[in-house]
Amino acid sequence: MRFVDIAATSAAVSATGGRKAKIELLADALRRLEPDEVAAGSAYLAGELRQRQTGVGYAGLRNRPAPALEPTLTVAGVDAAIAEIATVSGAGSQARRRELLGALFGAATEDEQRLLVGLFGGELRQGAQAGLLAEAVAAAAQVPVAAVRRALLLSGDLKQVAVAALSGGAAALAGISLRVGTPLTPMLAQSAPDVGAALLATGAPAVVDTKLDGIRIQVHRSGDEVAVFTRSLDDITPRLPEVVAAVRALPLREVVLDGEAMALDEQGRPRPFQETSSRAATRGKSNPLALVPYFFDLLHLDGTDLLDEPGRVRWAALADALPGDLIVGRETVETEEQATAAFAAAVAAGQEGVVVKAPEAPYDVGRRGAAWVKVKPRHTLDLVVLAVEWGHGRRRGWLSNLHLGARDPETGGFVMLGKTFKGLTDELLRWQTERFKELAVGDDGWVVRVRPEQVVEIAFDGVQTSPRYPGGVALRFARVLRYRDDKRAAEADTIDAVRAIGAQR
Repeated sequence: MRFVDIAATSAAVSATGGRKAKIELLADALRRLEPDEVAAGSAYLAGELRQRQTGVGYAGLRNRPAPALEPTLTVAGVDAAIAEIATVSGAGSQARRRELLGALFGAATEDEQRLLVGLFGGELRQGAQAGLLAEAVAAAAQVPVAAVRRALLLSGDLKQVAVAALSGGAAALAGISLRVGTPLTPMLAQSAPDVGAALLATGAPAVVDTKLDGIRIQVHRSGDEVAVFTRSLDDITPRLPEVVAAVRALPLREVVLDGEAMALDEQGRPRPFQETSSRAATRGKSNPLALVPYFFDLLHLDGTDLLDEPGRVRWAALADALPGDLIVGRETVETEEQATAAFAAAVAAGQEGVVVKAPEAPYDVGRRGAAWVKVKPRHTLDLVVLAVEWGHGRRRGWLSNLHLGARDPETGGFVMLGKTFKGLTDELLRWQTERFKELAVGDDGWVVRVRPEQVVEIAFDGVQTSPRYPGGVALRFARVLRYRDDKRAAEADTIDAVRAIGAQR
């Protein structure tokens, strides 16, 4: 398939507003891919590269050769060229990478160059998120969309799912199951303003878990082999040797555990989240701060999958398999008063709050449903930074005022909700200045536009209507709580969630 046809589809999807029309465009392109092009082609249509790391940054994309007049590139050819760029290393690698990148862009037409820049830069804004691609794959392969979604959530790999669906149909998709060692998309919790509202969603009796102020981890063990993954499915095994050791010491053969890891102070209370996050980003030997694992779910045990079992069955198996000091604080409640007491105890212990859980619900991979409902002691949202303003006065030379955006599930883009510079310590100002220089795509001397990748947790007092912003709403008294390096932009809160909070007034 010609690469220019992928570029044309991407442009058409970007220009199309309707979900059904987008799906039809994507499905048509998927059908036209050759079997050996499906992995790369489906990634391009999702706005991604098949190769996770290429060594090509924004600076390397600025000085491009003139575009070709006629299209000659194929999907397979582009994939091979990018694969070669991604493997360049050693002495002279920068010059060699620049040479290969120049050859690729020199062979690309203007439209193809535009697509390549978006793919390499990670900012292809065409409204083709994974959920939309799942429906397109189902339409192209003529299989149930539920089968595609389940396979996608179990594998965490859209490319693998597209290849399976388009080559082997529903039977091949059914063959994608939980595999120890391969991370699966974790079950998520929706938010509620208080425990009463949470219990209305889950029903009673319910289980109340302490919501730890740590990072989400998924741990796989097969024999002596242990792997630790983040909620975004990144492998961080070498960084958490203490977690590896704790799970390896268990008297088990095979296990998949869902939980959190966090740093504790001398009194056993959680240290600031930023310390836990920083520790997880570095290898254990270079940072003496230890992270302690706590688990709240068991997805596989010694050859038996537990995903579809009710929570009460999974949690009983967890309690039998692990010592109590490795399990999160948990209690069964029947009344709002009991749940409120559990919430107060969790907050008093320095934790984030609680997660109220329906004991009969299965582990719904990748879903944010009513079976798990989190409650925190304040309004908070996980938003995406869209731009940052240069500071003035005492903050001159630092990137300060954040432009905040909520995710728009309809378009795949982001809706601006306002700005804030509150809650930023000098340490955070230094960190975010370096971070957003890395993500910068434009700077007019006042506002630095950035790739929408960095998630930040924002506390606020309420939502108010505002004609100033395209979503019609703005946050009142927004302030930064922390940066969420453990979350991807695709997991940020939606504009619908923001409006729902505003409607509660």
